[in-house]
Amino acid sequence: MITSLAGENSFGLQRELQRRIATFVAEQGDLALERIDGEEASVDRIQEALTSLPFLANRKLVVLRDASKNKQFLEKAEQLLNDVAETTDVIIAETKLDKRLEYYKFLKSKTDFKAYDELDINGLASWLVATAKEQGGAISSSDARYLVERVGLNQQLLSNELEKLLVYDPQVTRKTIELLTDATPQSTIFELLEAAFAGNTKKALQLYGEQRALKVETPQIIAMLAWQLHIIATIKAAGERNADEIAQGAKLSPFVVKKSQGIARRVSLHDLKEQINNLLTIDLKSKRTNLDTDEALQHFLLNL
Repeated sequence: MITSLAGENSFGLQRELQRRIATFVAEQGDLALERIDGEEASVDRIQEALTSLPFLANRKLVVLRDASKNKQFLEKAEQLLNDVAETTDVIIAETKLDKRLEYYKFLKSKTDFKAYDELDINGLASWLVATAKEQGGAISSSDARYLVERVGLNQQLLSNELEKLLVYDPQVTRKTIELLTDATPQSTIFELLEAAFAGNTKKALQLYGEQRALKVETPQIIAMLAWQLHIIATIKAAGERNADEIAQGAKLSPFVVKKSQGIARRVSLHDLKEQINNLLTIDLKSKRTNLDTDEALQHFLLNL
């Protein structure tokens, strides 16, 4: 049996891969497991692993990672995978699989194909609710969403934070989230920019102060503001394209695009260009003169 696990959600993919490996090893033993780095291994080495008989076991498992990066393997992939021994199970793990390849089409149609795409905020919130329940705890959908907004979209980090919260109290609430987790700088920079563009200067300056209190240095703030402005500029330049099209074309997260579309609608392209130039001026002066960058950045936010 050949199973394909593919997608950029490395956390979900790796967790499923480890679960399948553990189940197999429990039945057949460590000697029946063979791991192959598909990018580095020769075609002959891969072929030998796929066609050889198991050693001191009824079956063997071959885990083949990122073989799509191996051009020589791609040329013979269908033949090699069609010749897999009947006593061999194969798990193909691909974190960066080009859907235009014939190899992708083969895996999709001829193997047990499982896709692991990056989760957006709604998907992550649902996953947190389900995971908390599996571990004997509970978190509401609204509090799960708040945790994602506070910590960010990194699923591994969210898993670690949820585990910590459940140890403290199986019933996770917004109060315990605020007590035991730290807001990531990336998430509050967006809120800062959103408040500034909306004219909520009090909140914008408050969020800026929180960033500095979190020991985020002014060059980091400039870089994160520049990245957010870049996303907004990309959305403006995309015209009437929807969020998924923009995300695919610009290689951005659909969640990030959707979250930034509200700001993009409120600002003209002319004003956006002006603010990008203003931020660039601050960045250059901060490196070449004795500019009070804190004061300059706060003035920049007020001008938004």
